[in-house]
Order: sequence, then C-alpha cells, then structure tokens
Amino acid sequence: MSIKNYLWTILLVGGLQSAIGQNNRIHTNNEIGWYNFFGTFKISEKFGIHTEYQWRRNEYITEWQQSLLRVGINYNLNPRVQFRVGYGWIETYPYGEIPINGMGRDFTEHRIFEMVQLGHKEGIVDFSHRFMLEQRFVGRYSSLAETTEDEFPLLNRIRYMIRLQVPLKGNEIKDKTPYLAFYDEIFIGFGKNVNVNVFDQNRIGILLGYRFNKNVRIEGGYLNQTVQLGRQINGQNVFQNNNGFILNTNLNFDLTKTNKAIE
Repeated sequence: MSIKNYLWTILLVGGLQSAIGQNNRIHTNNEIGWYNFFGTFKISEKFGIHTEYQWRRNEYITEWQQSLLRVGINYNLNPRVQFRVGYGWIETYPYGEIPINGMGRDFTEHRIFEMVQLGHKEGIVDFSHRFMLEQRFVGRYSSLAETTEDEFPLLNRIRYMIRLQVPLKGNEIKDKTPYLAFYDEIFIGFGKNVNVNVFDQNRIGILLGYRFNKNVRIEGGYLNQTVQLGRQINGQNVFQNNNGFILNTNLNFDLTKTNKAIE
C-alpha cells in the first residue's frame, strides 16, 4: 500500500471520529500531560522483556488522570515483525468535569493483552502498525455502600495504531538523529459486556524525537485523546476531549552481552 493510501486511511479514521462526536451533545475538555518510560531488556536473540510506566496527569501535571504499569514478553520473528503478550495494572482517577466512574470514584483495572507490530519503510518514512487485543477486568462498585470495587466484569477491546517516522537529518533514523513522528490509534470495544462506547477512544500524537544511540531515545510533543464514556447521562453519550503534551523516554538494554561477559 502506498503512502497516499495510508494518509487517506488516517483521514477516514479522523472523519469517523468527528462524525461520531457531532452526533453526541455532551462534551467536556481537559488539559493533560503524559510522562512515560519504556524499557526493553533483550534476553536472547529472539526474546525480550518489555516494561513501561505511564504517569498520566490532568491539568497538565497537578492532578491524577491515570497510572499505568505494563509488562510483557517480546518475541521478534524478524526485524520487522514483533509479538508481545503481557499484563497491565491501571488505576483511573475521577478527573475532569464528568468522571469516567459514575460514582465519581477511582477504580482499578487488570488487563491481559496480546500484540503484533509490523514495520516497513517507504522512502525515508518508517511505518509501524500495531494491533492489540485486550481482555480488561475493570473494577466497579455494585452500590454506594461499597468502599472498594467488588466486581470485575470482563470487557474486550481491540486497538490499531499506525505510526510514521521521518528523519530530520539524512535519509534514515540512526545515532544522533532528530526525527518527526505522527501516530493515530483507535480503540473499539466488543463482546457481551460492551457498554455504549463501542467506539472507546482515539489518540493522535505529533512528536519531535531524538535518537542518541540504539539504546536511548526521547520524544515529546502534542497529544489529543478523545474518550467516550461507557455510560450515558440523560440519554446522551458523553465524550471527553483531552488535549496536552506527551513525553516519552525509551531505553534498550542488551542483557545477552552482560551474560557473555560473565561467561
């Protein structure tokens, strides 16, 4: 598929998001800041350990939005195809004008996920496509009398993200290279426990990055997150329009070299 077709796909996704939003009457806005760490530990030629922590804040930094810890096992079929399975522990807080939880409380989510990521290059543009399937055990309160979540129904969700990276110097992203990145990710809920938010959310990011070397990379920029709540208010769907900035730190550790040095 050509670059032109990919761009048309992005525009269609954005148009779908806009059309959904226009048919709903309740919208809220928040200013967010996401500060993220991603660490990969290579343990063999094919396998690695993925770790990440995302410190997600409302009002840019002063209030909690969400805390996300995720770990997984990577299997690299080849340089362009990667598989991952893992677990996520998420705490979501009652931020904004209309909290996600109908009782205005924080709640815990335990998540199992499976992922495949495909990459290819067209000219100087690096493309990646991430497909993720999630089994989400989302905590909820059966009544106002409960002080902690007493139910964890299973919610299923599928995600697709397309990301483009372009070097700002030379024809490829290598050591000491600045780059520009764009991504769009859509989330769709499904299954018997799906709520009114079959369209769950969409994220768009525009980032400026710098690769110091193959082990260290940082990037930051603008983030838009559109979230549809899983419940209605007065028969109307509720959408959050969250805008702010995002900062990512990516570190890679090759433990196979450490093991060889010990031997």
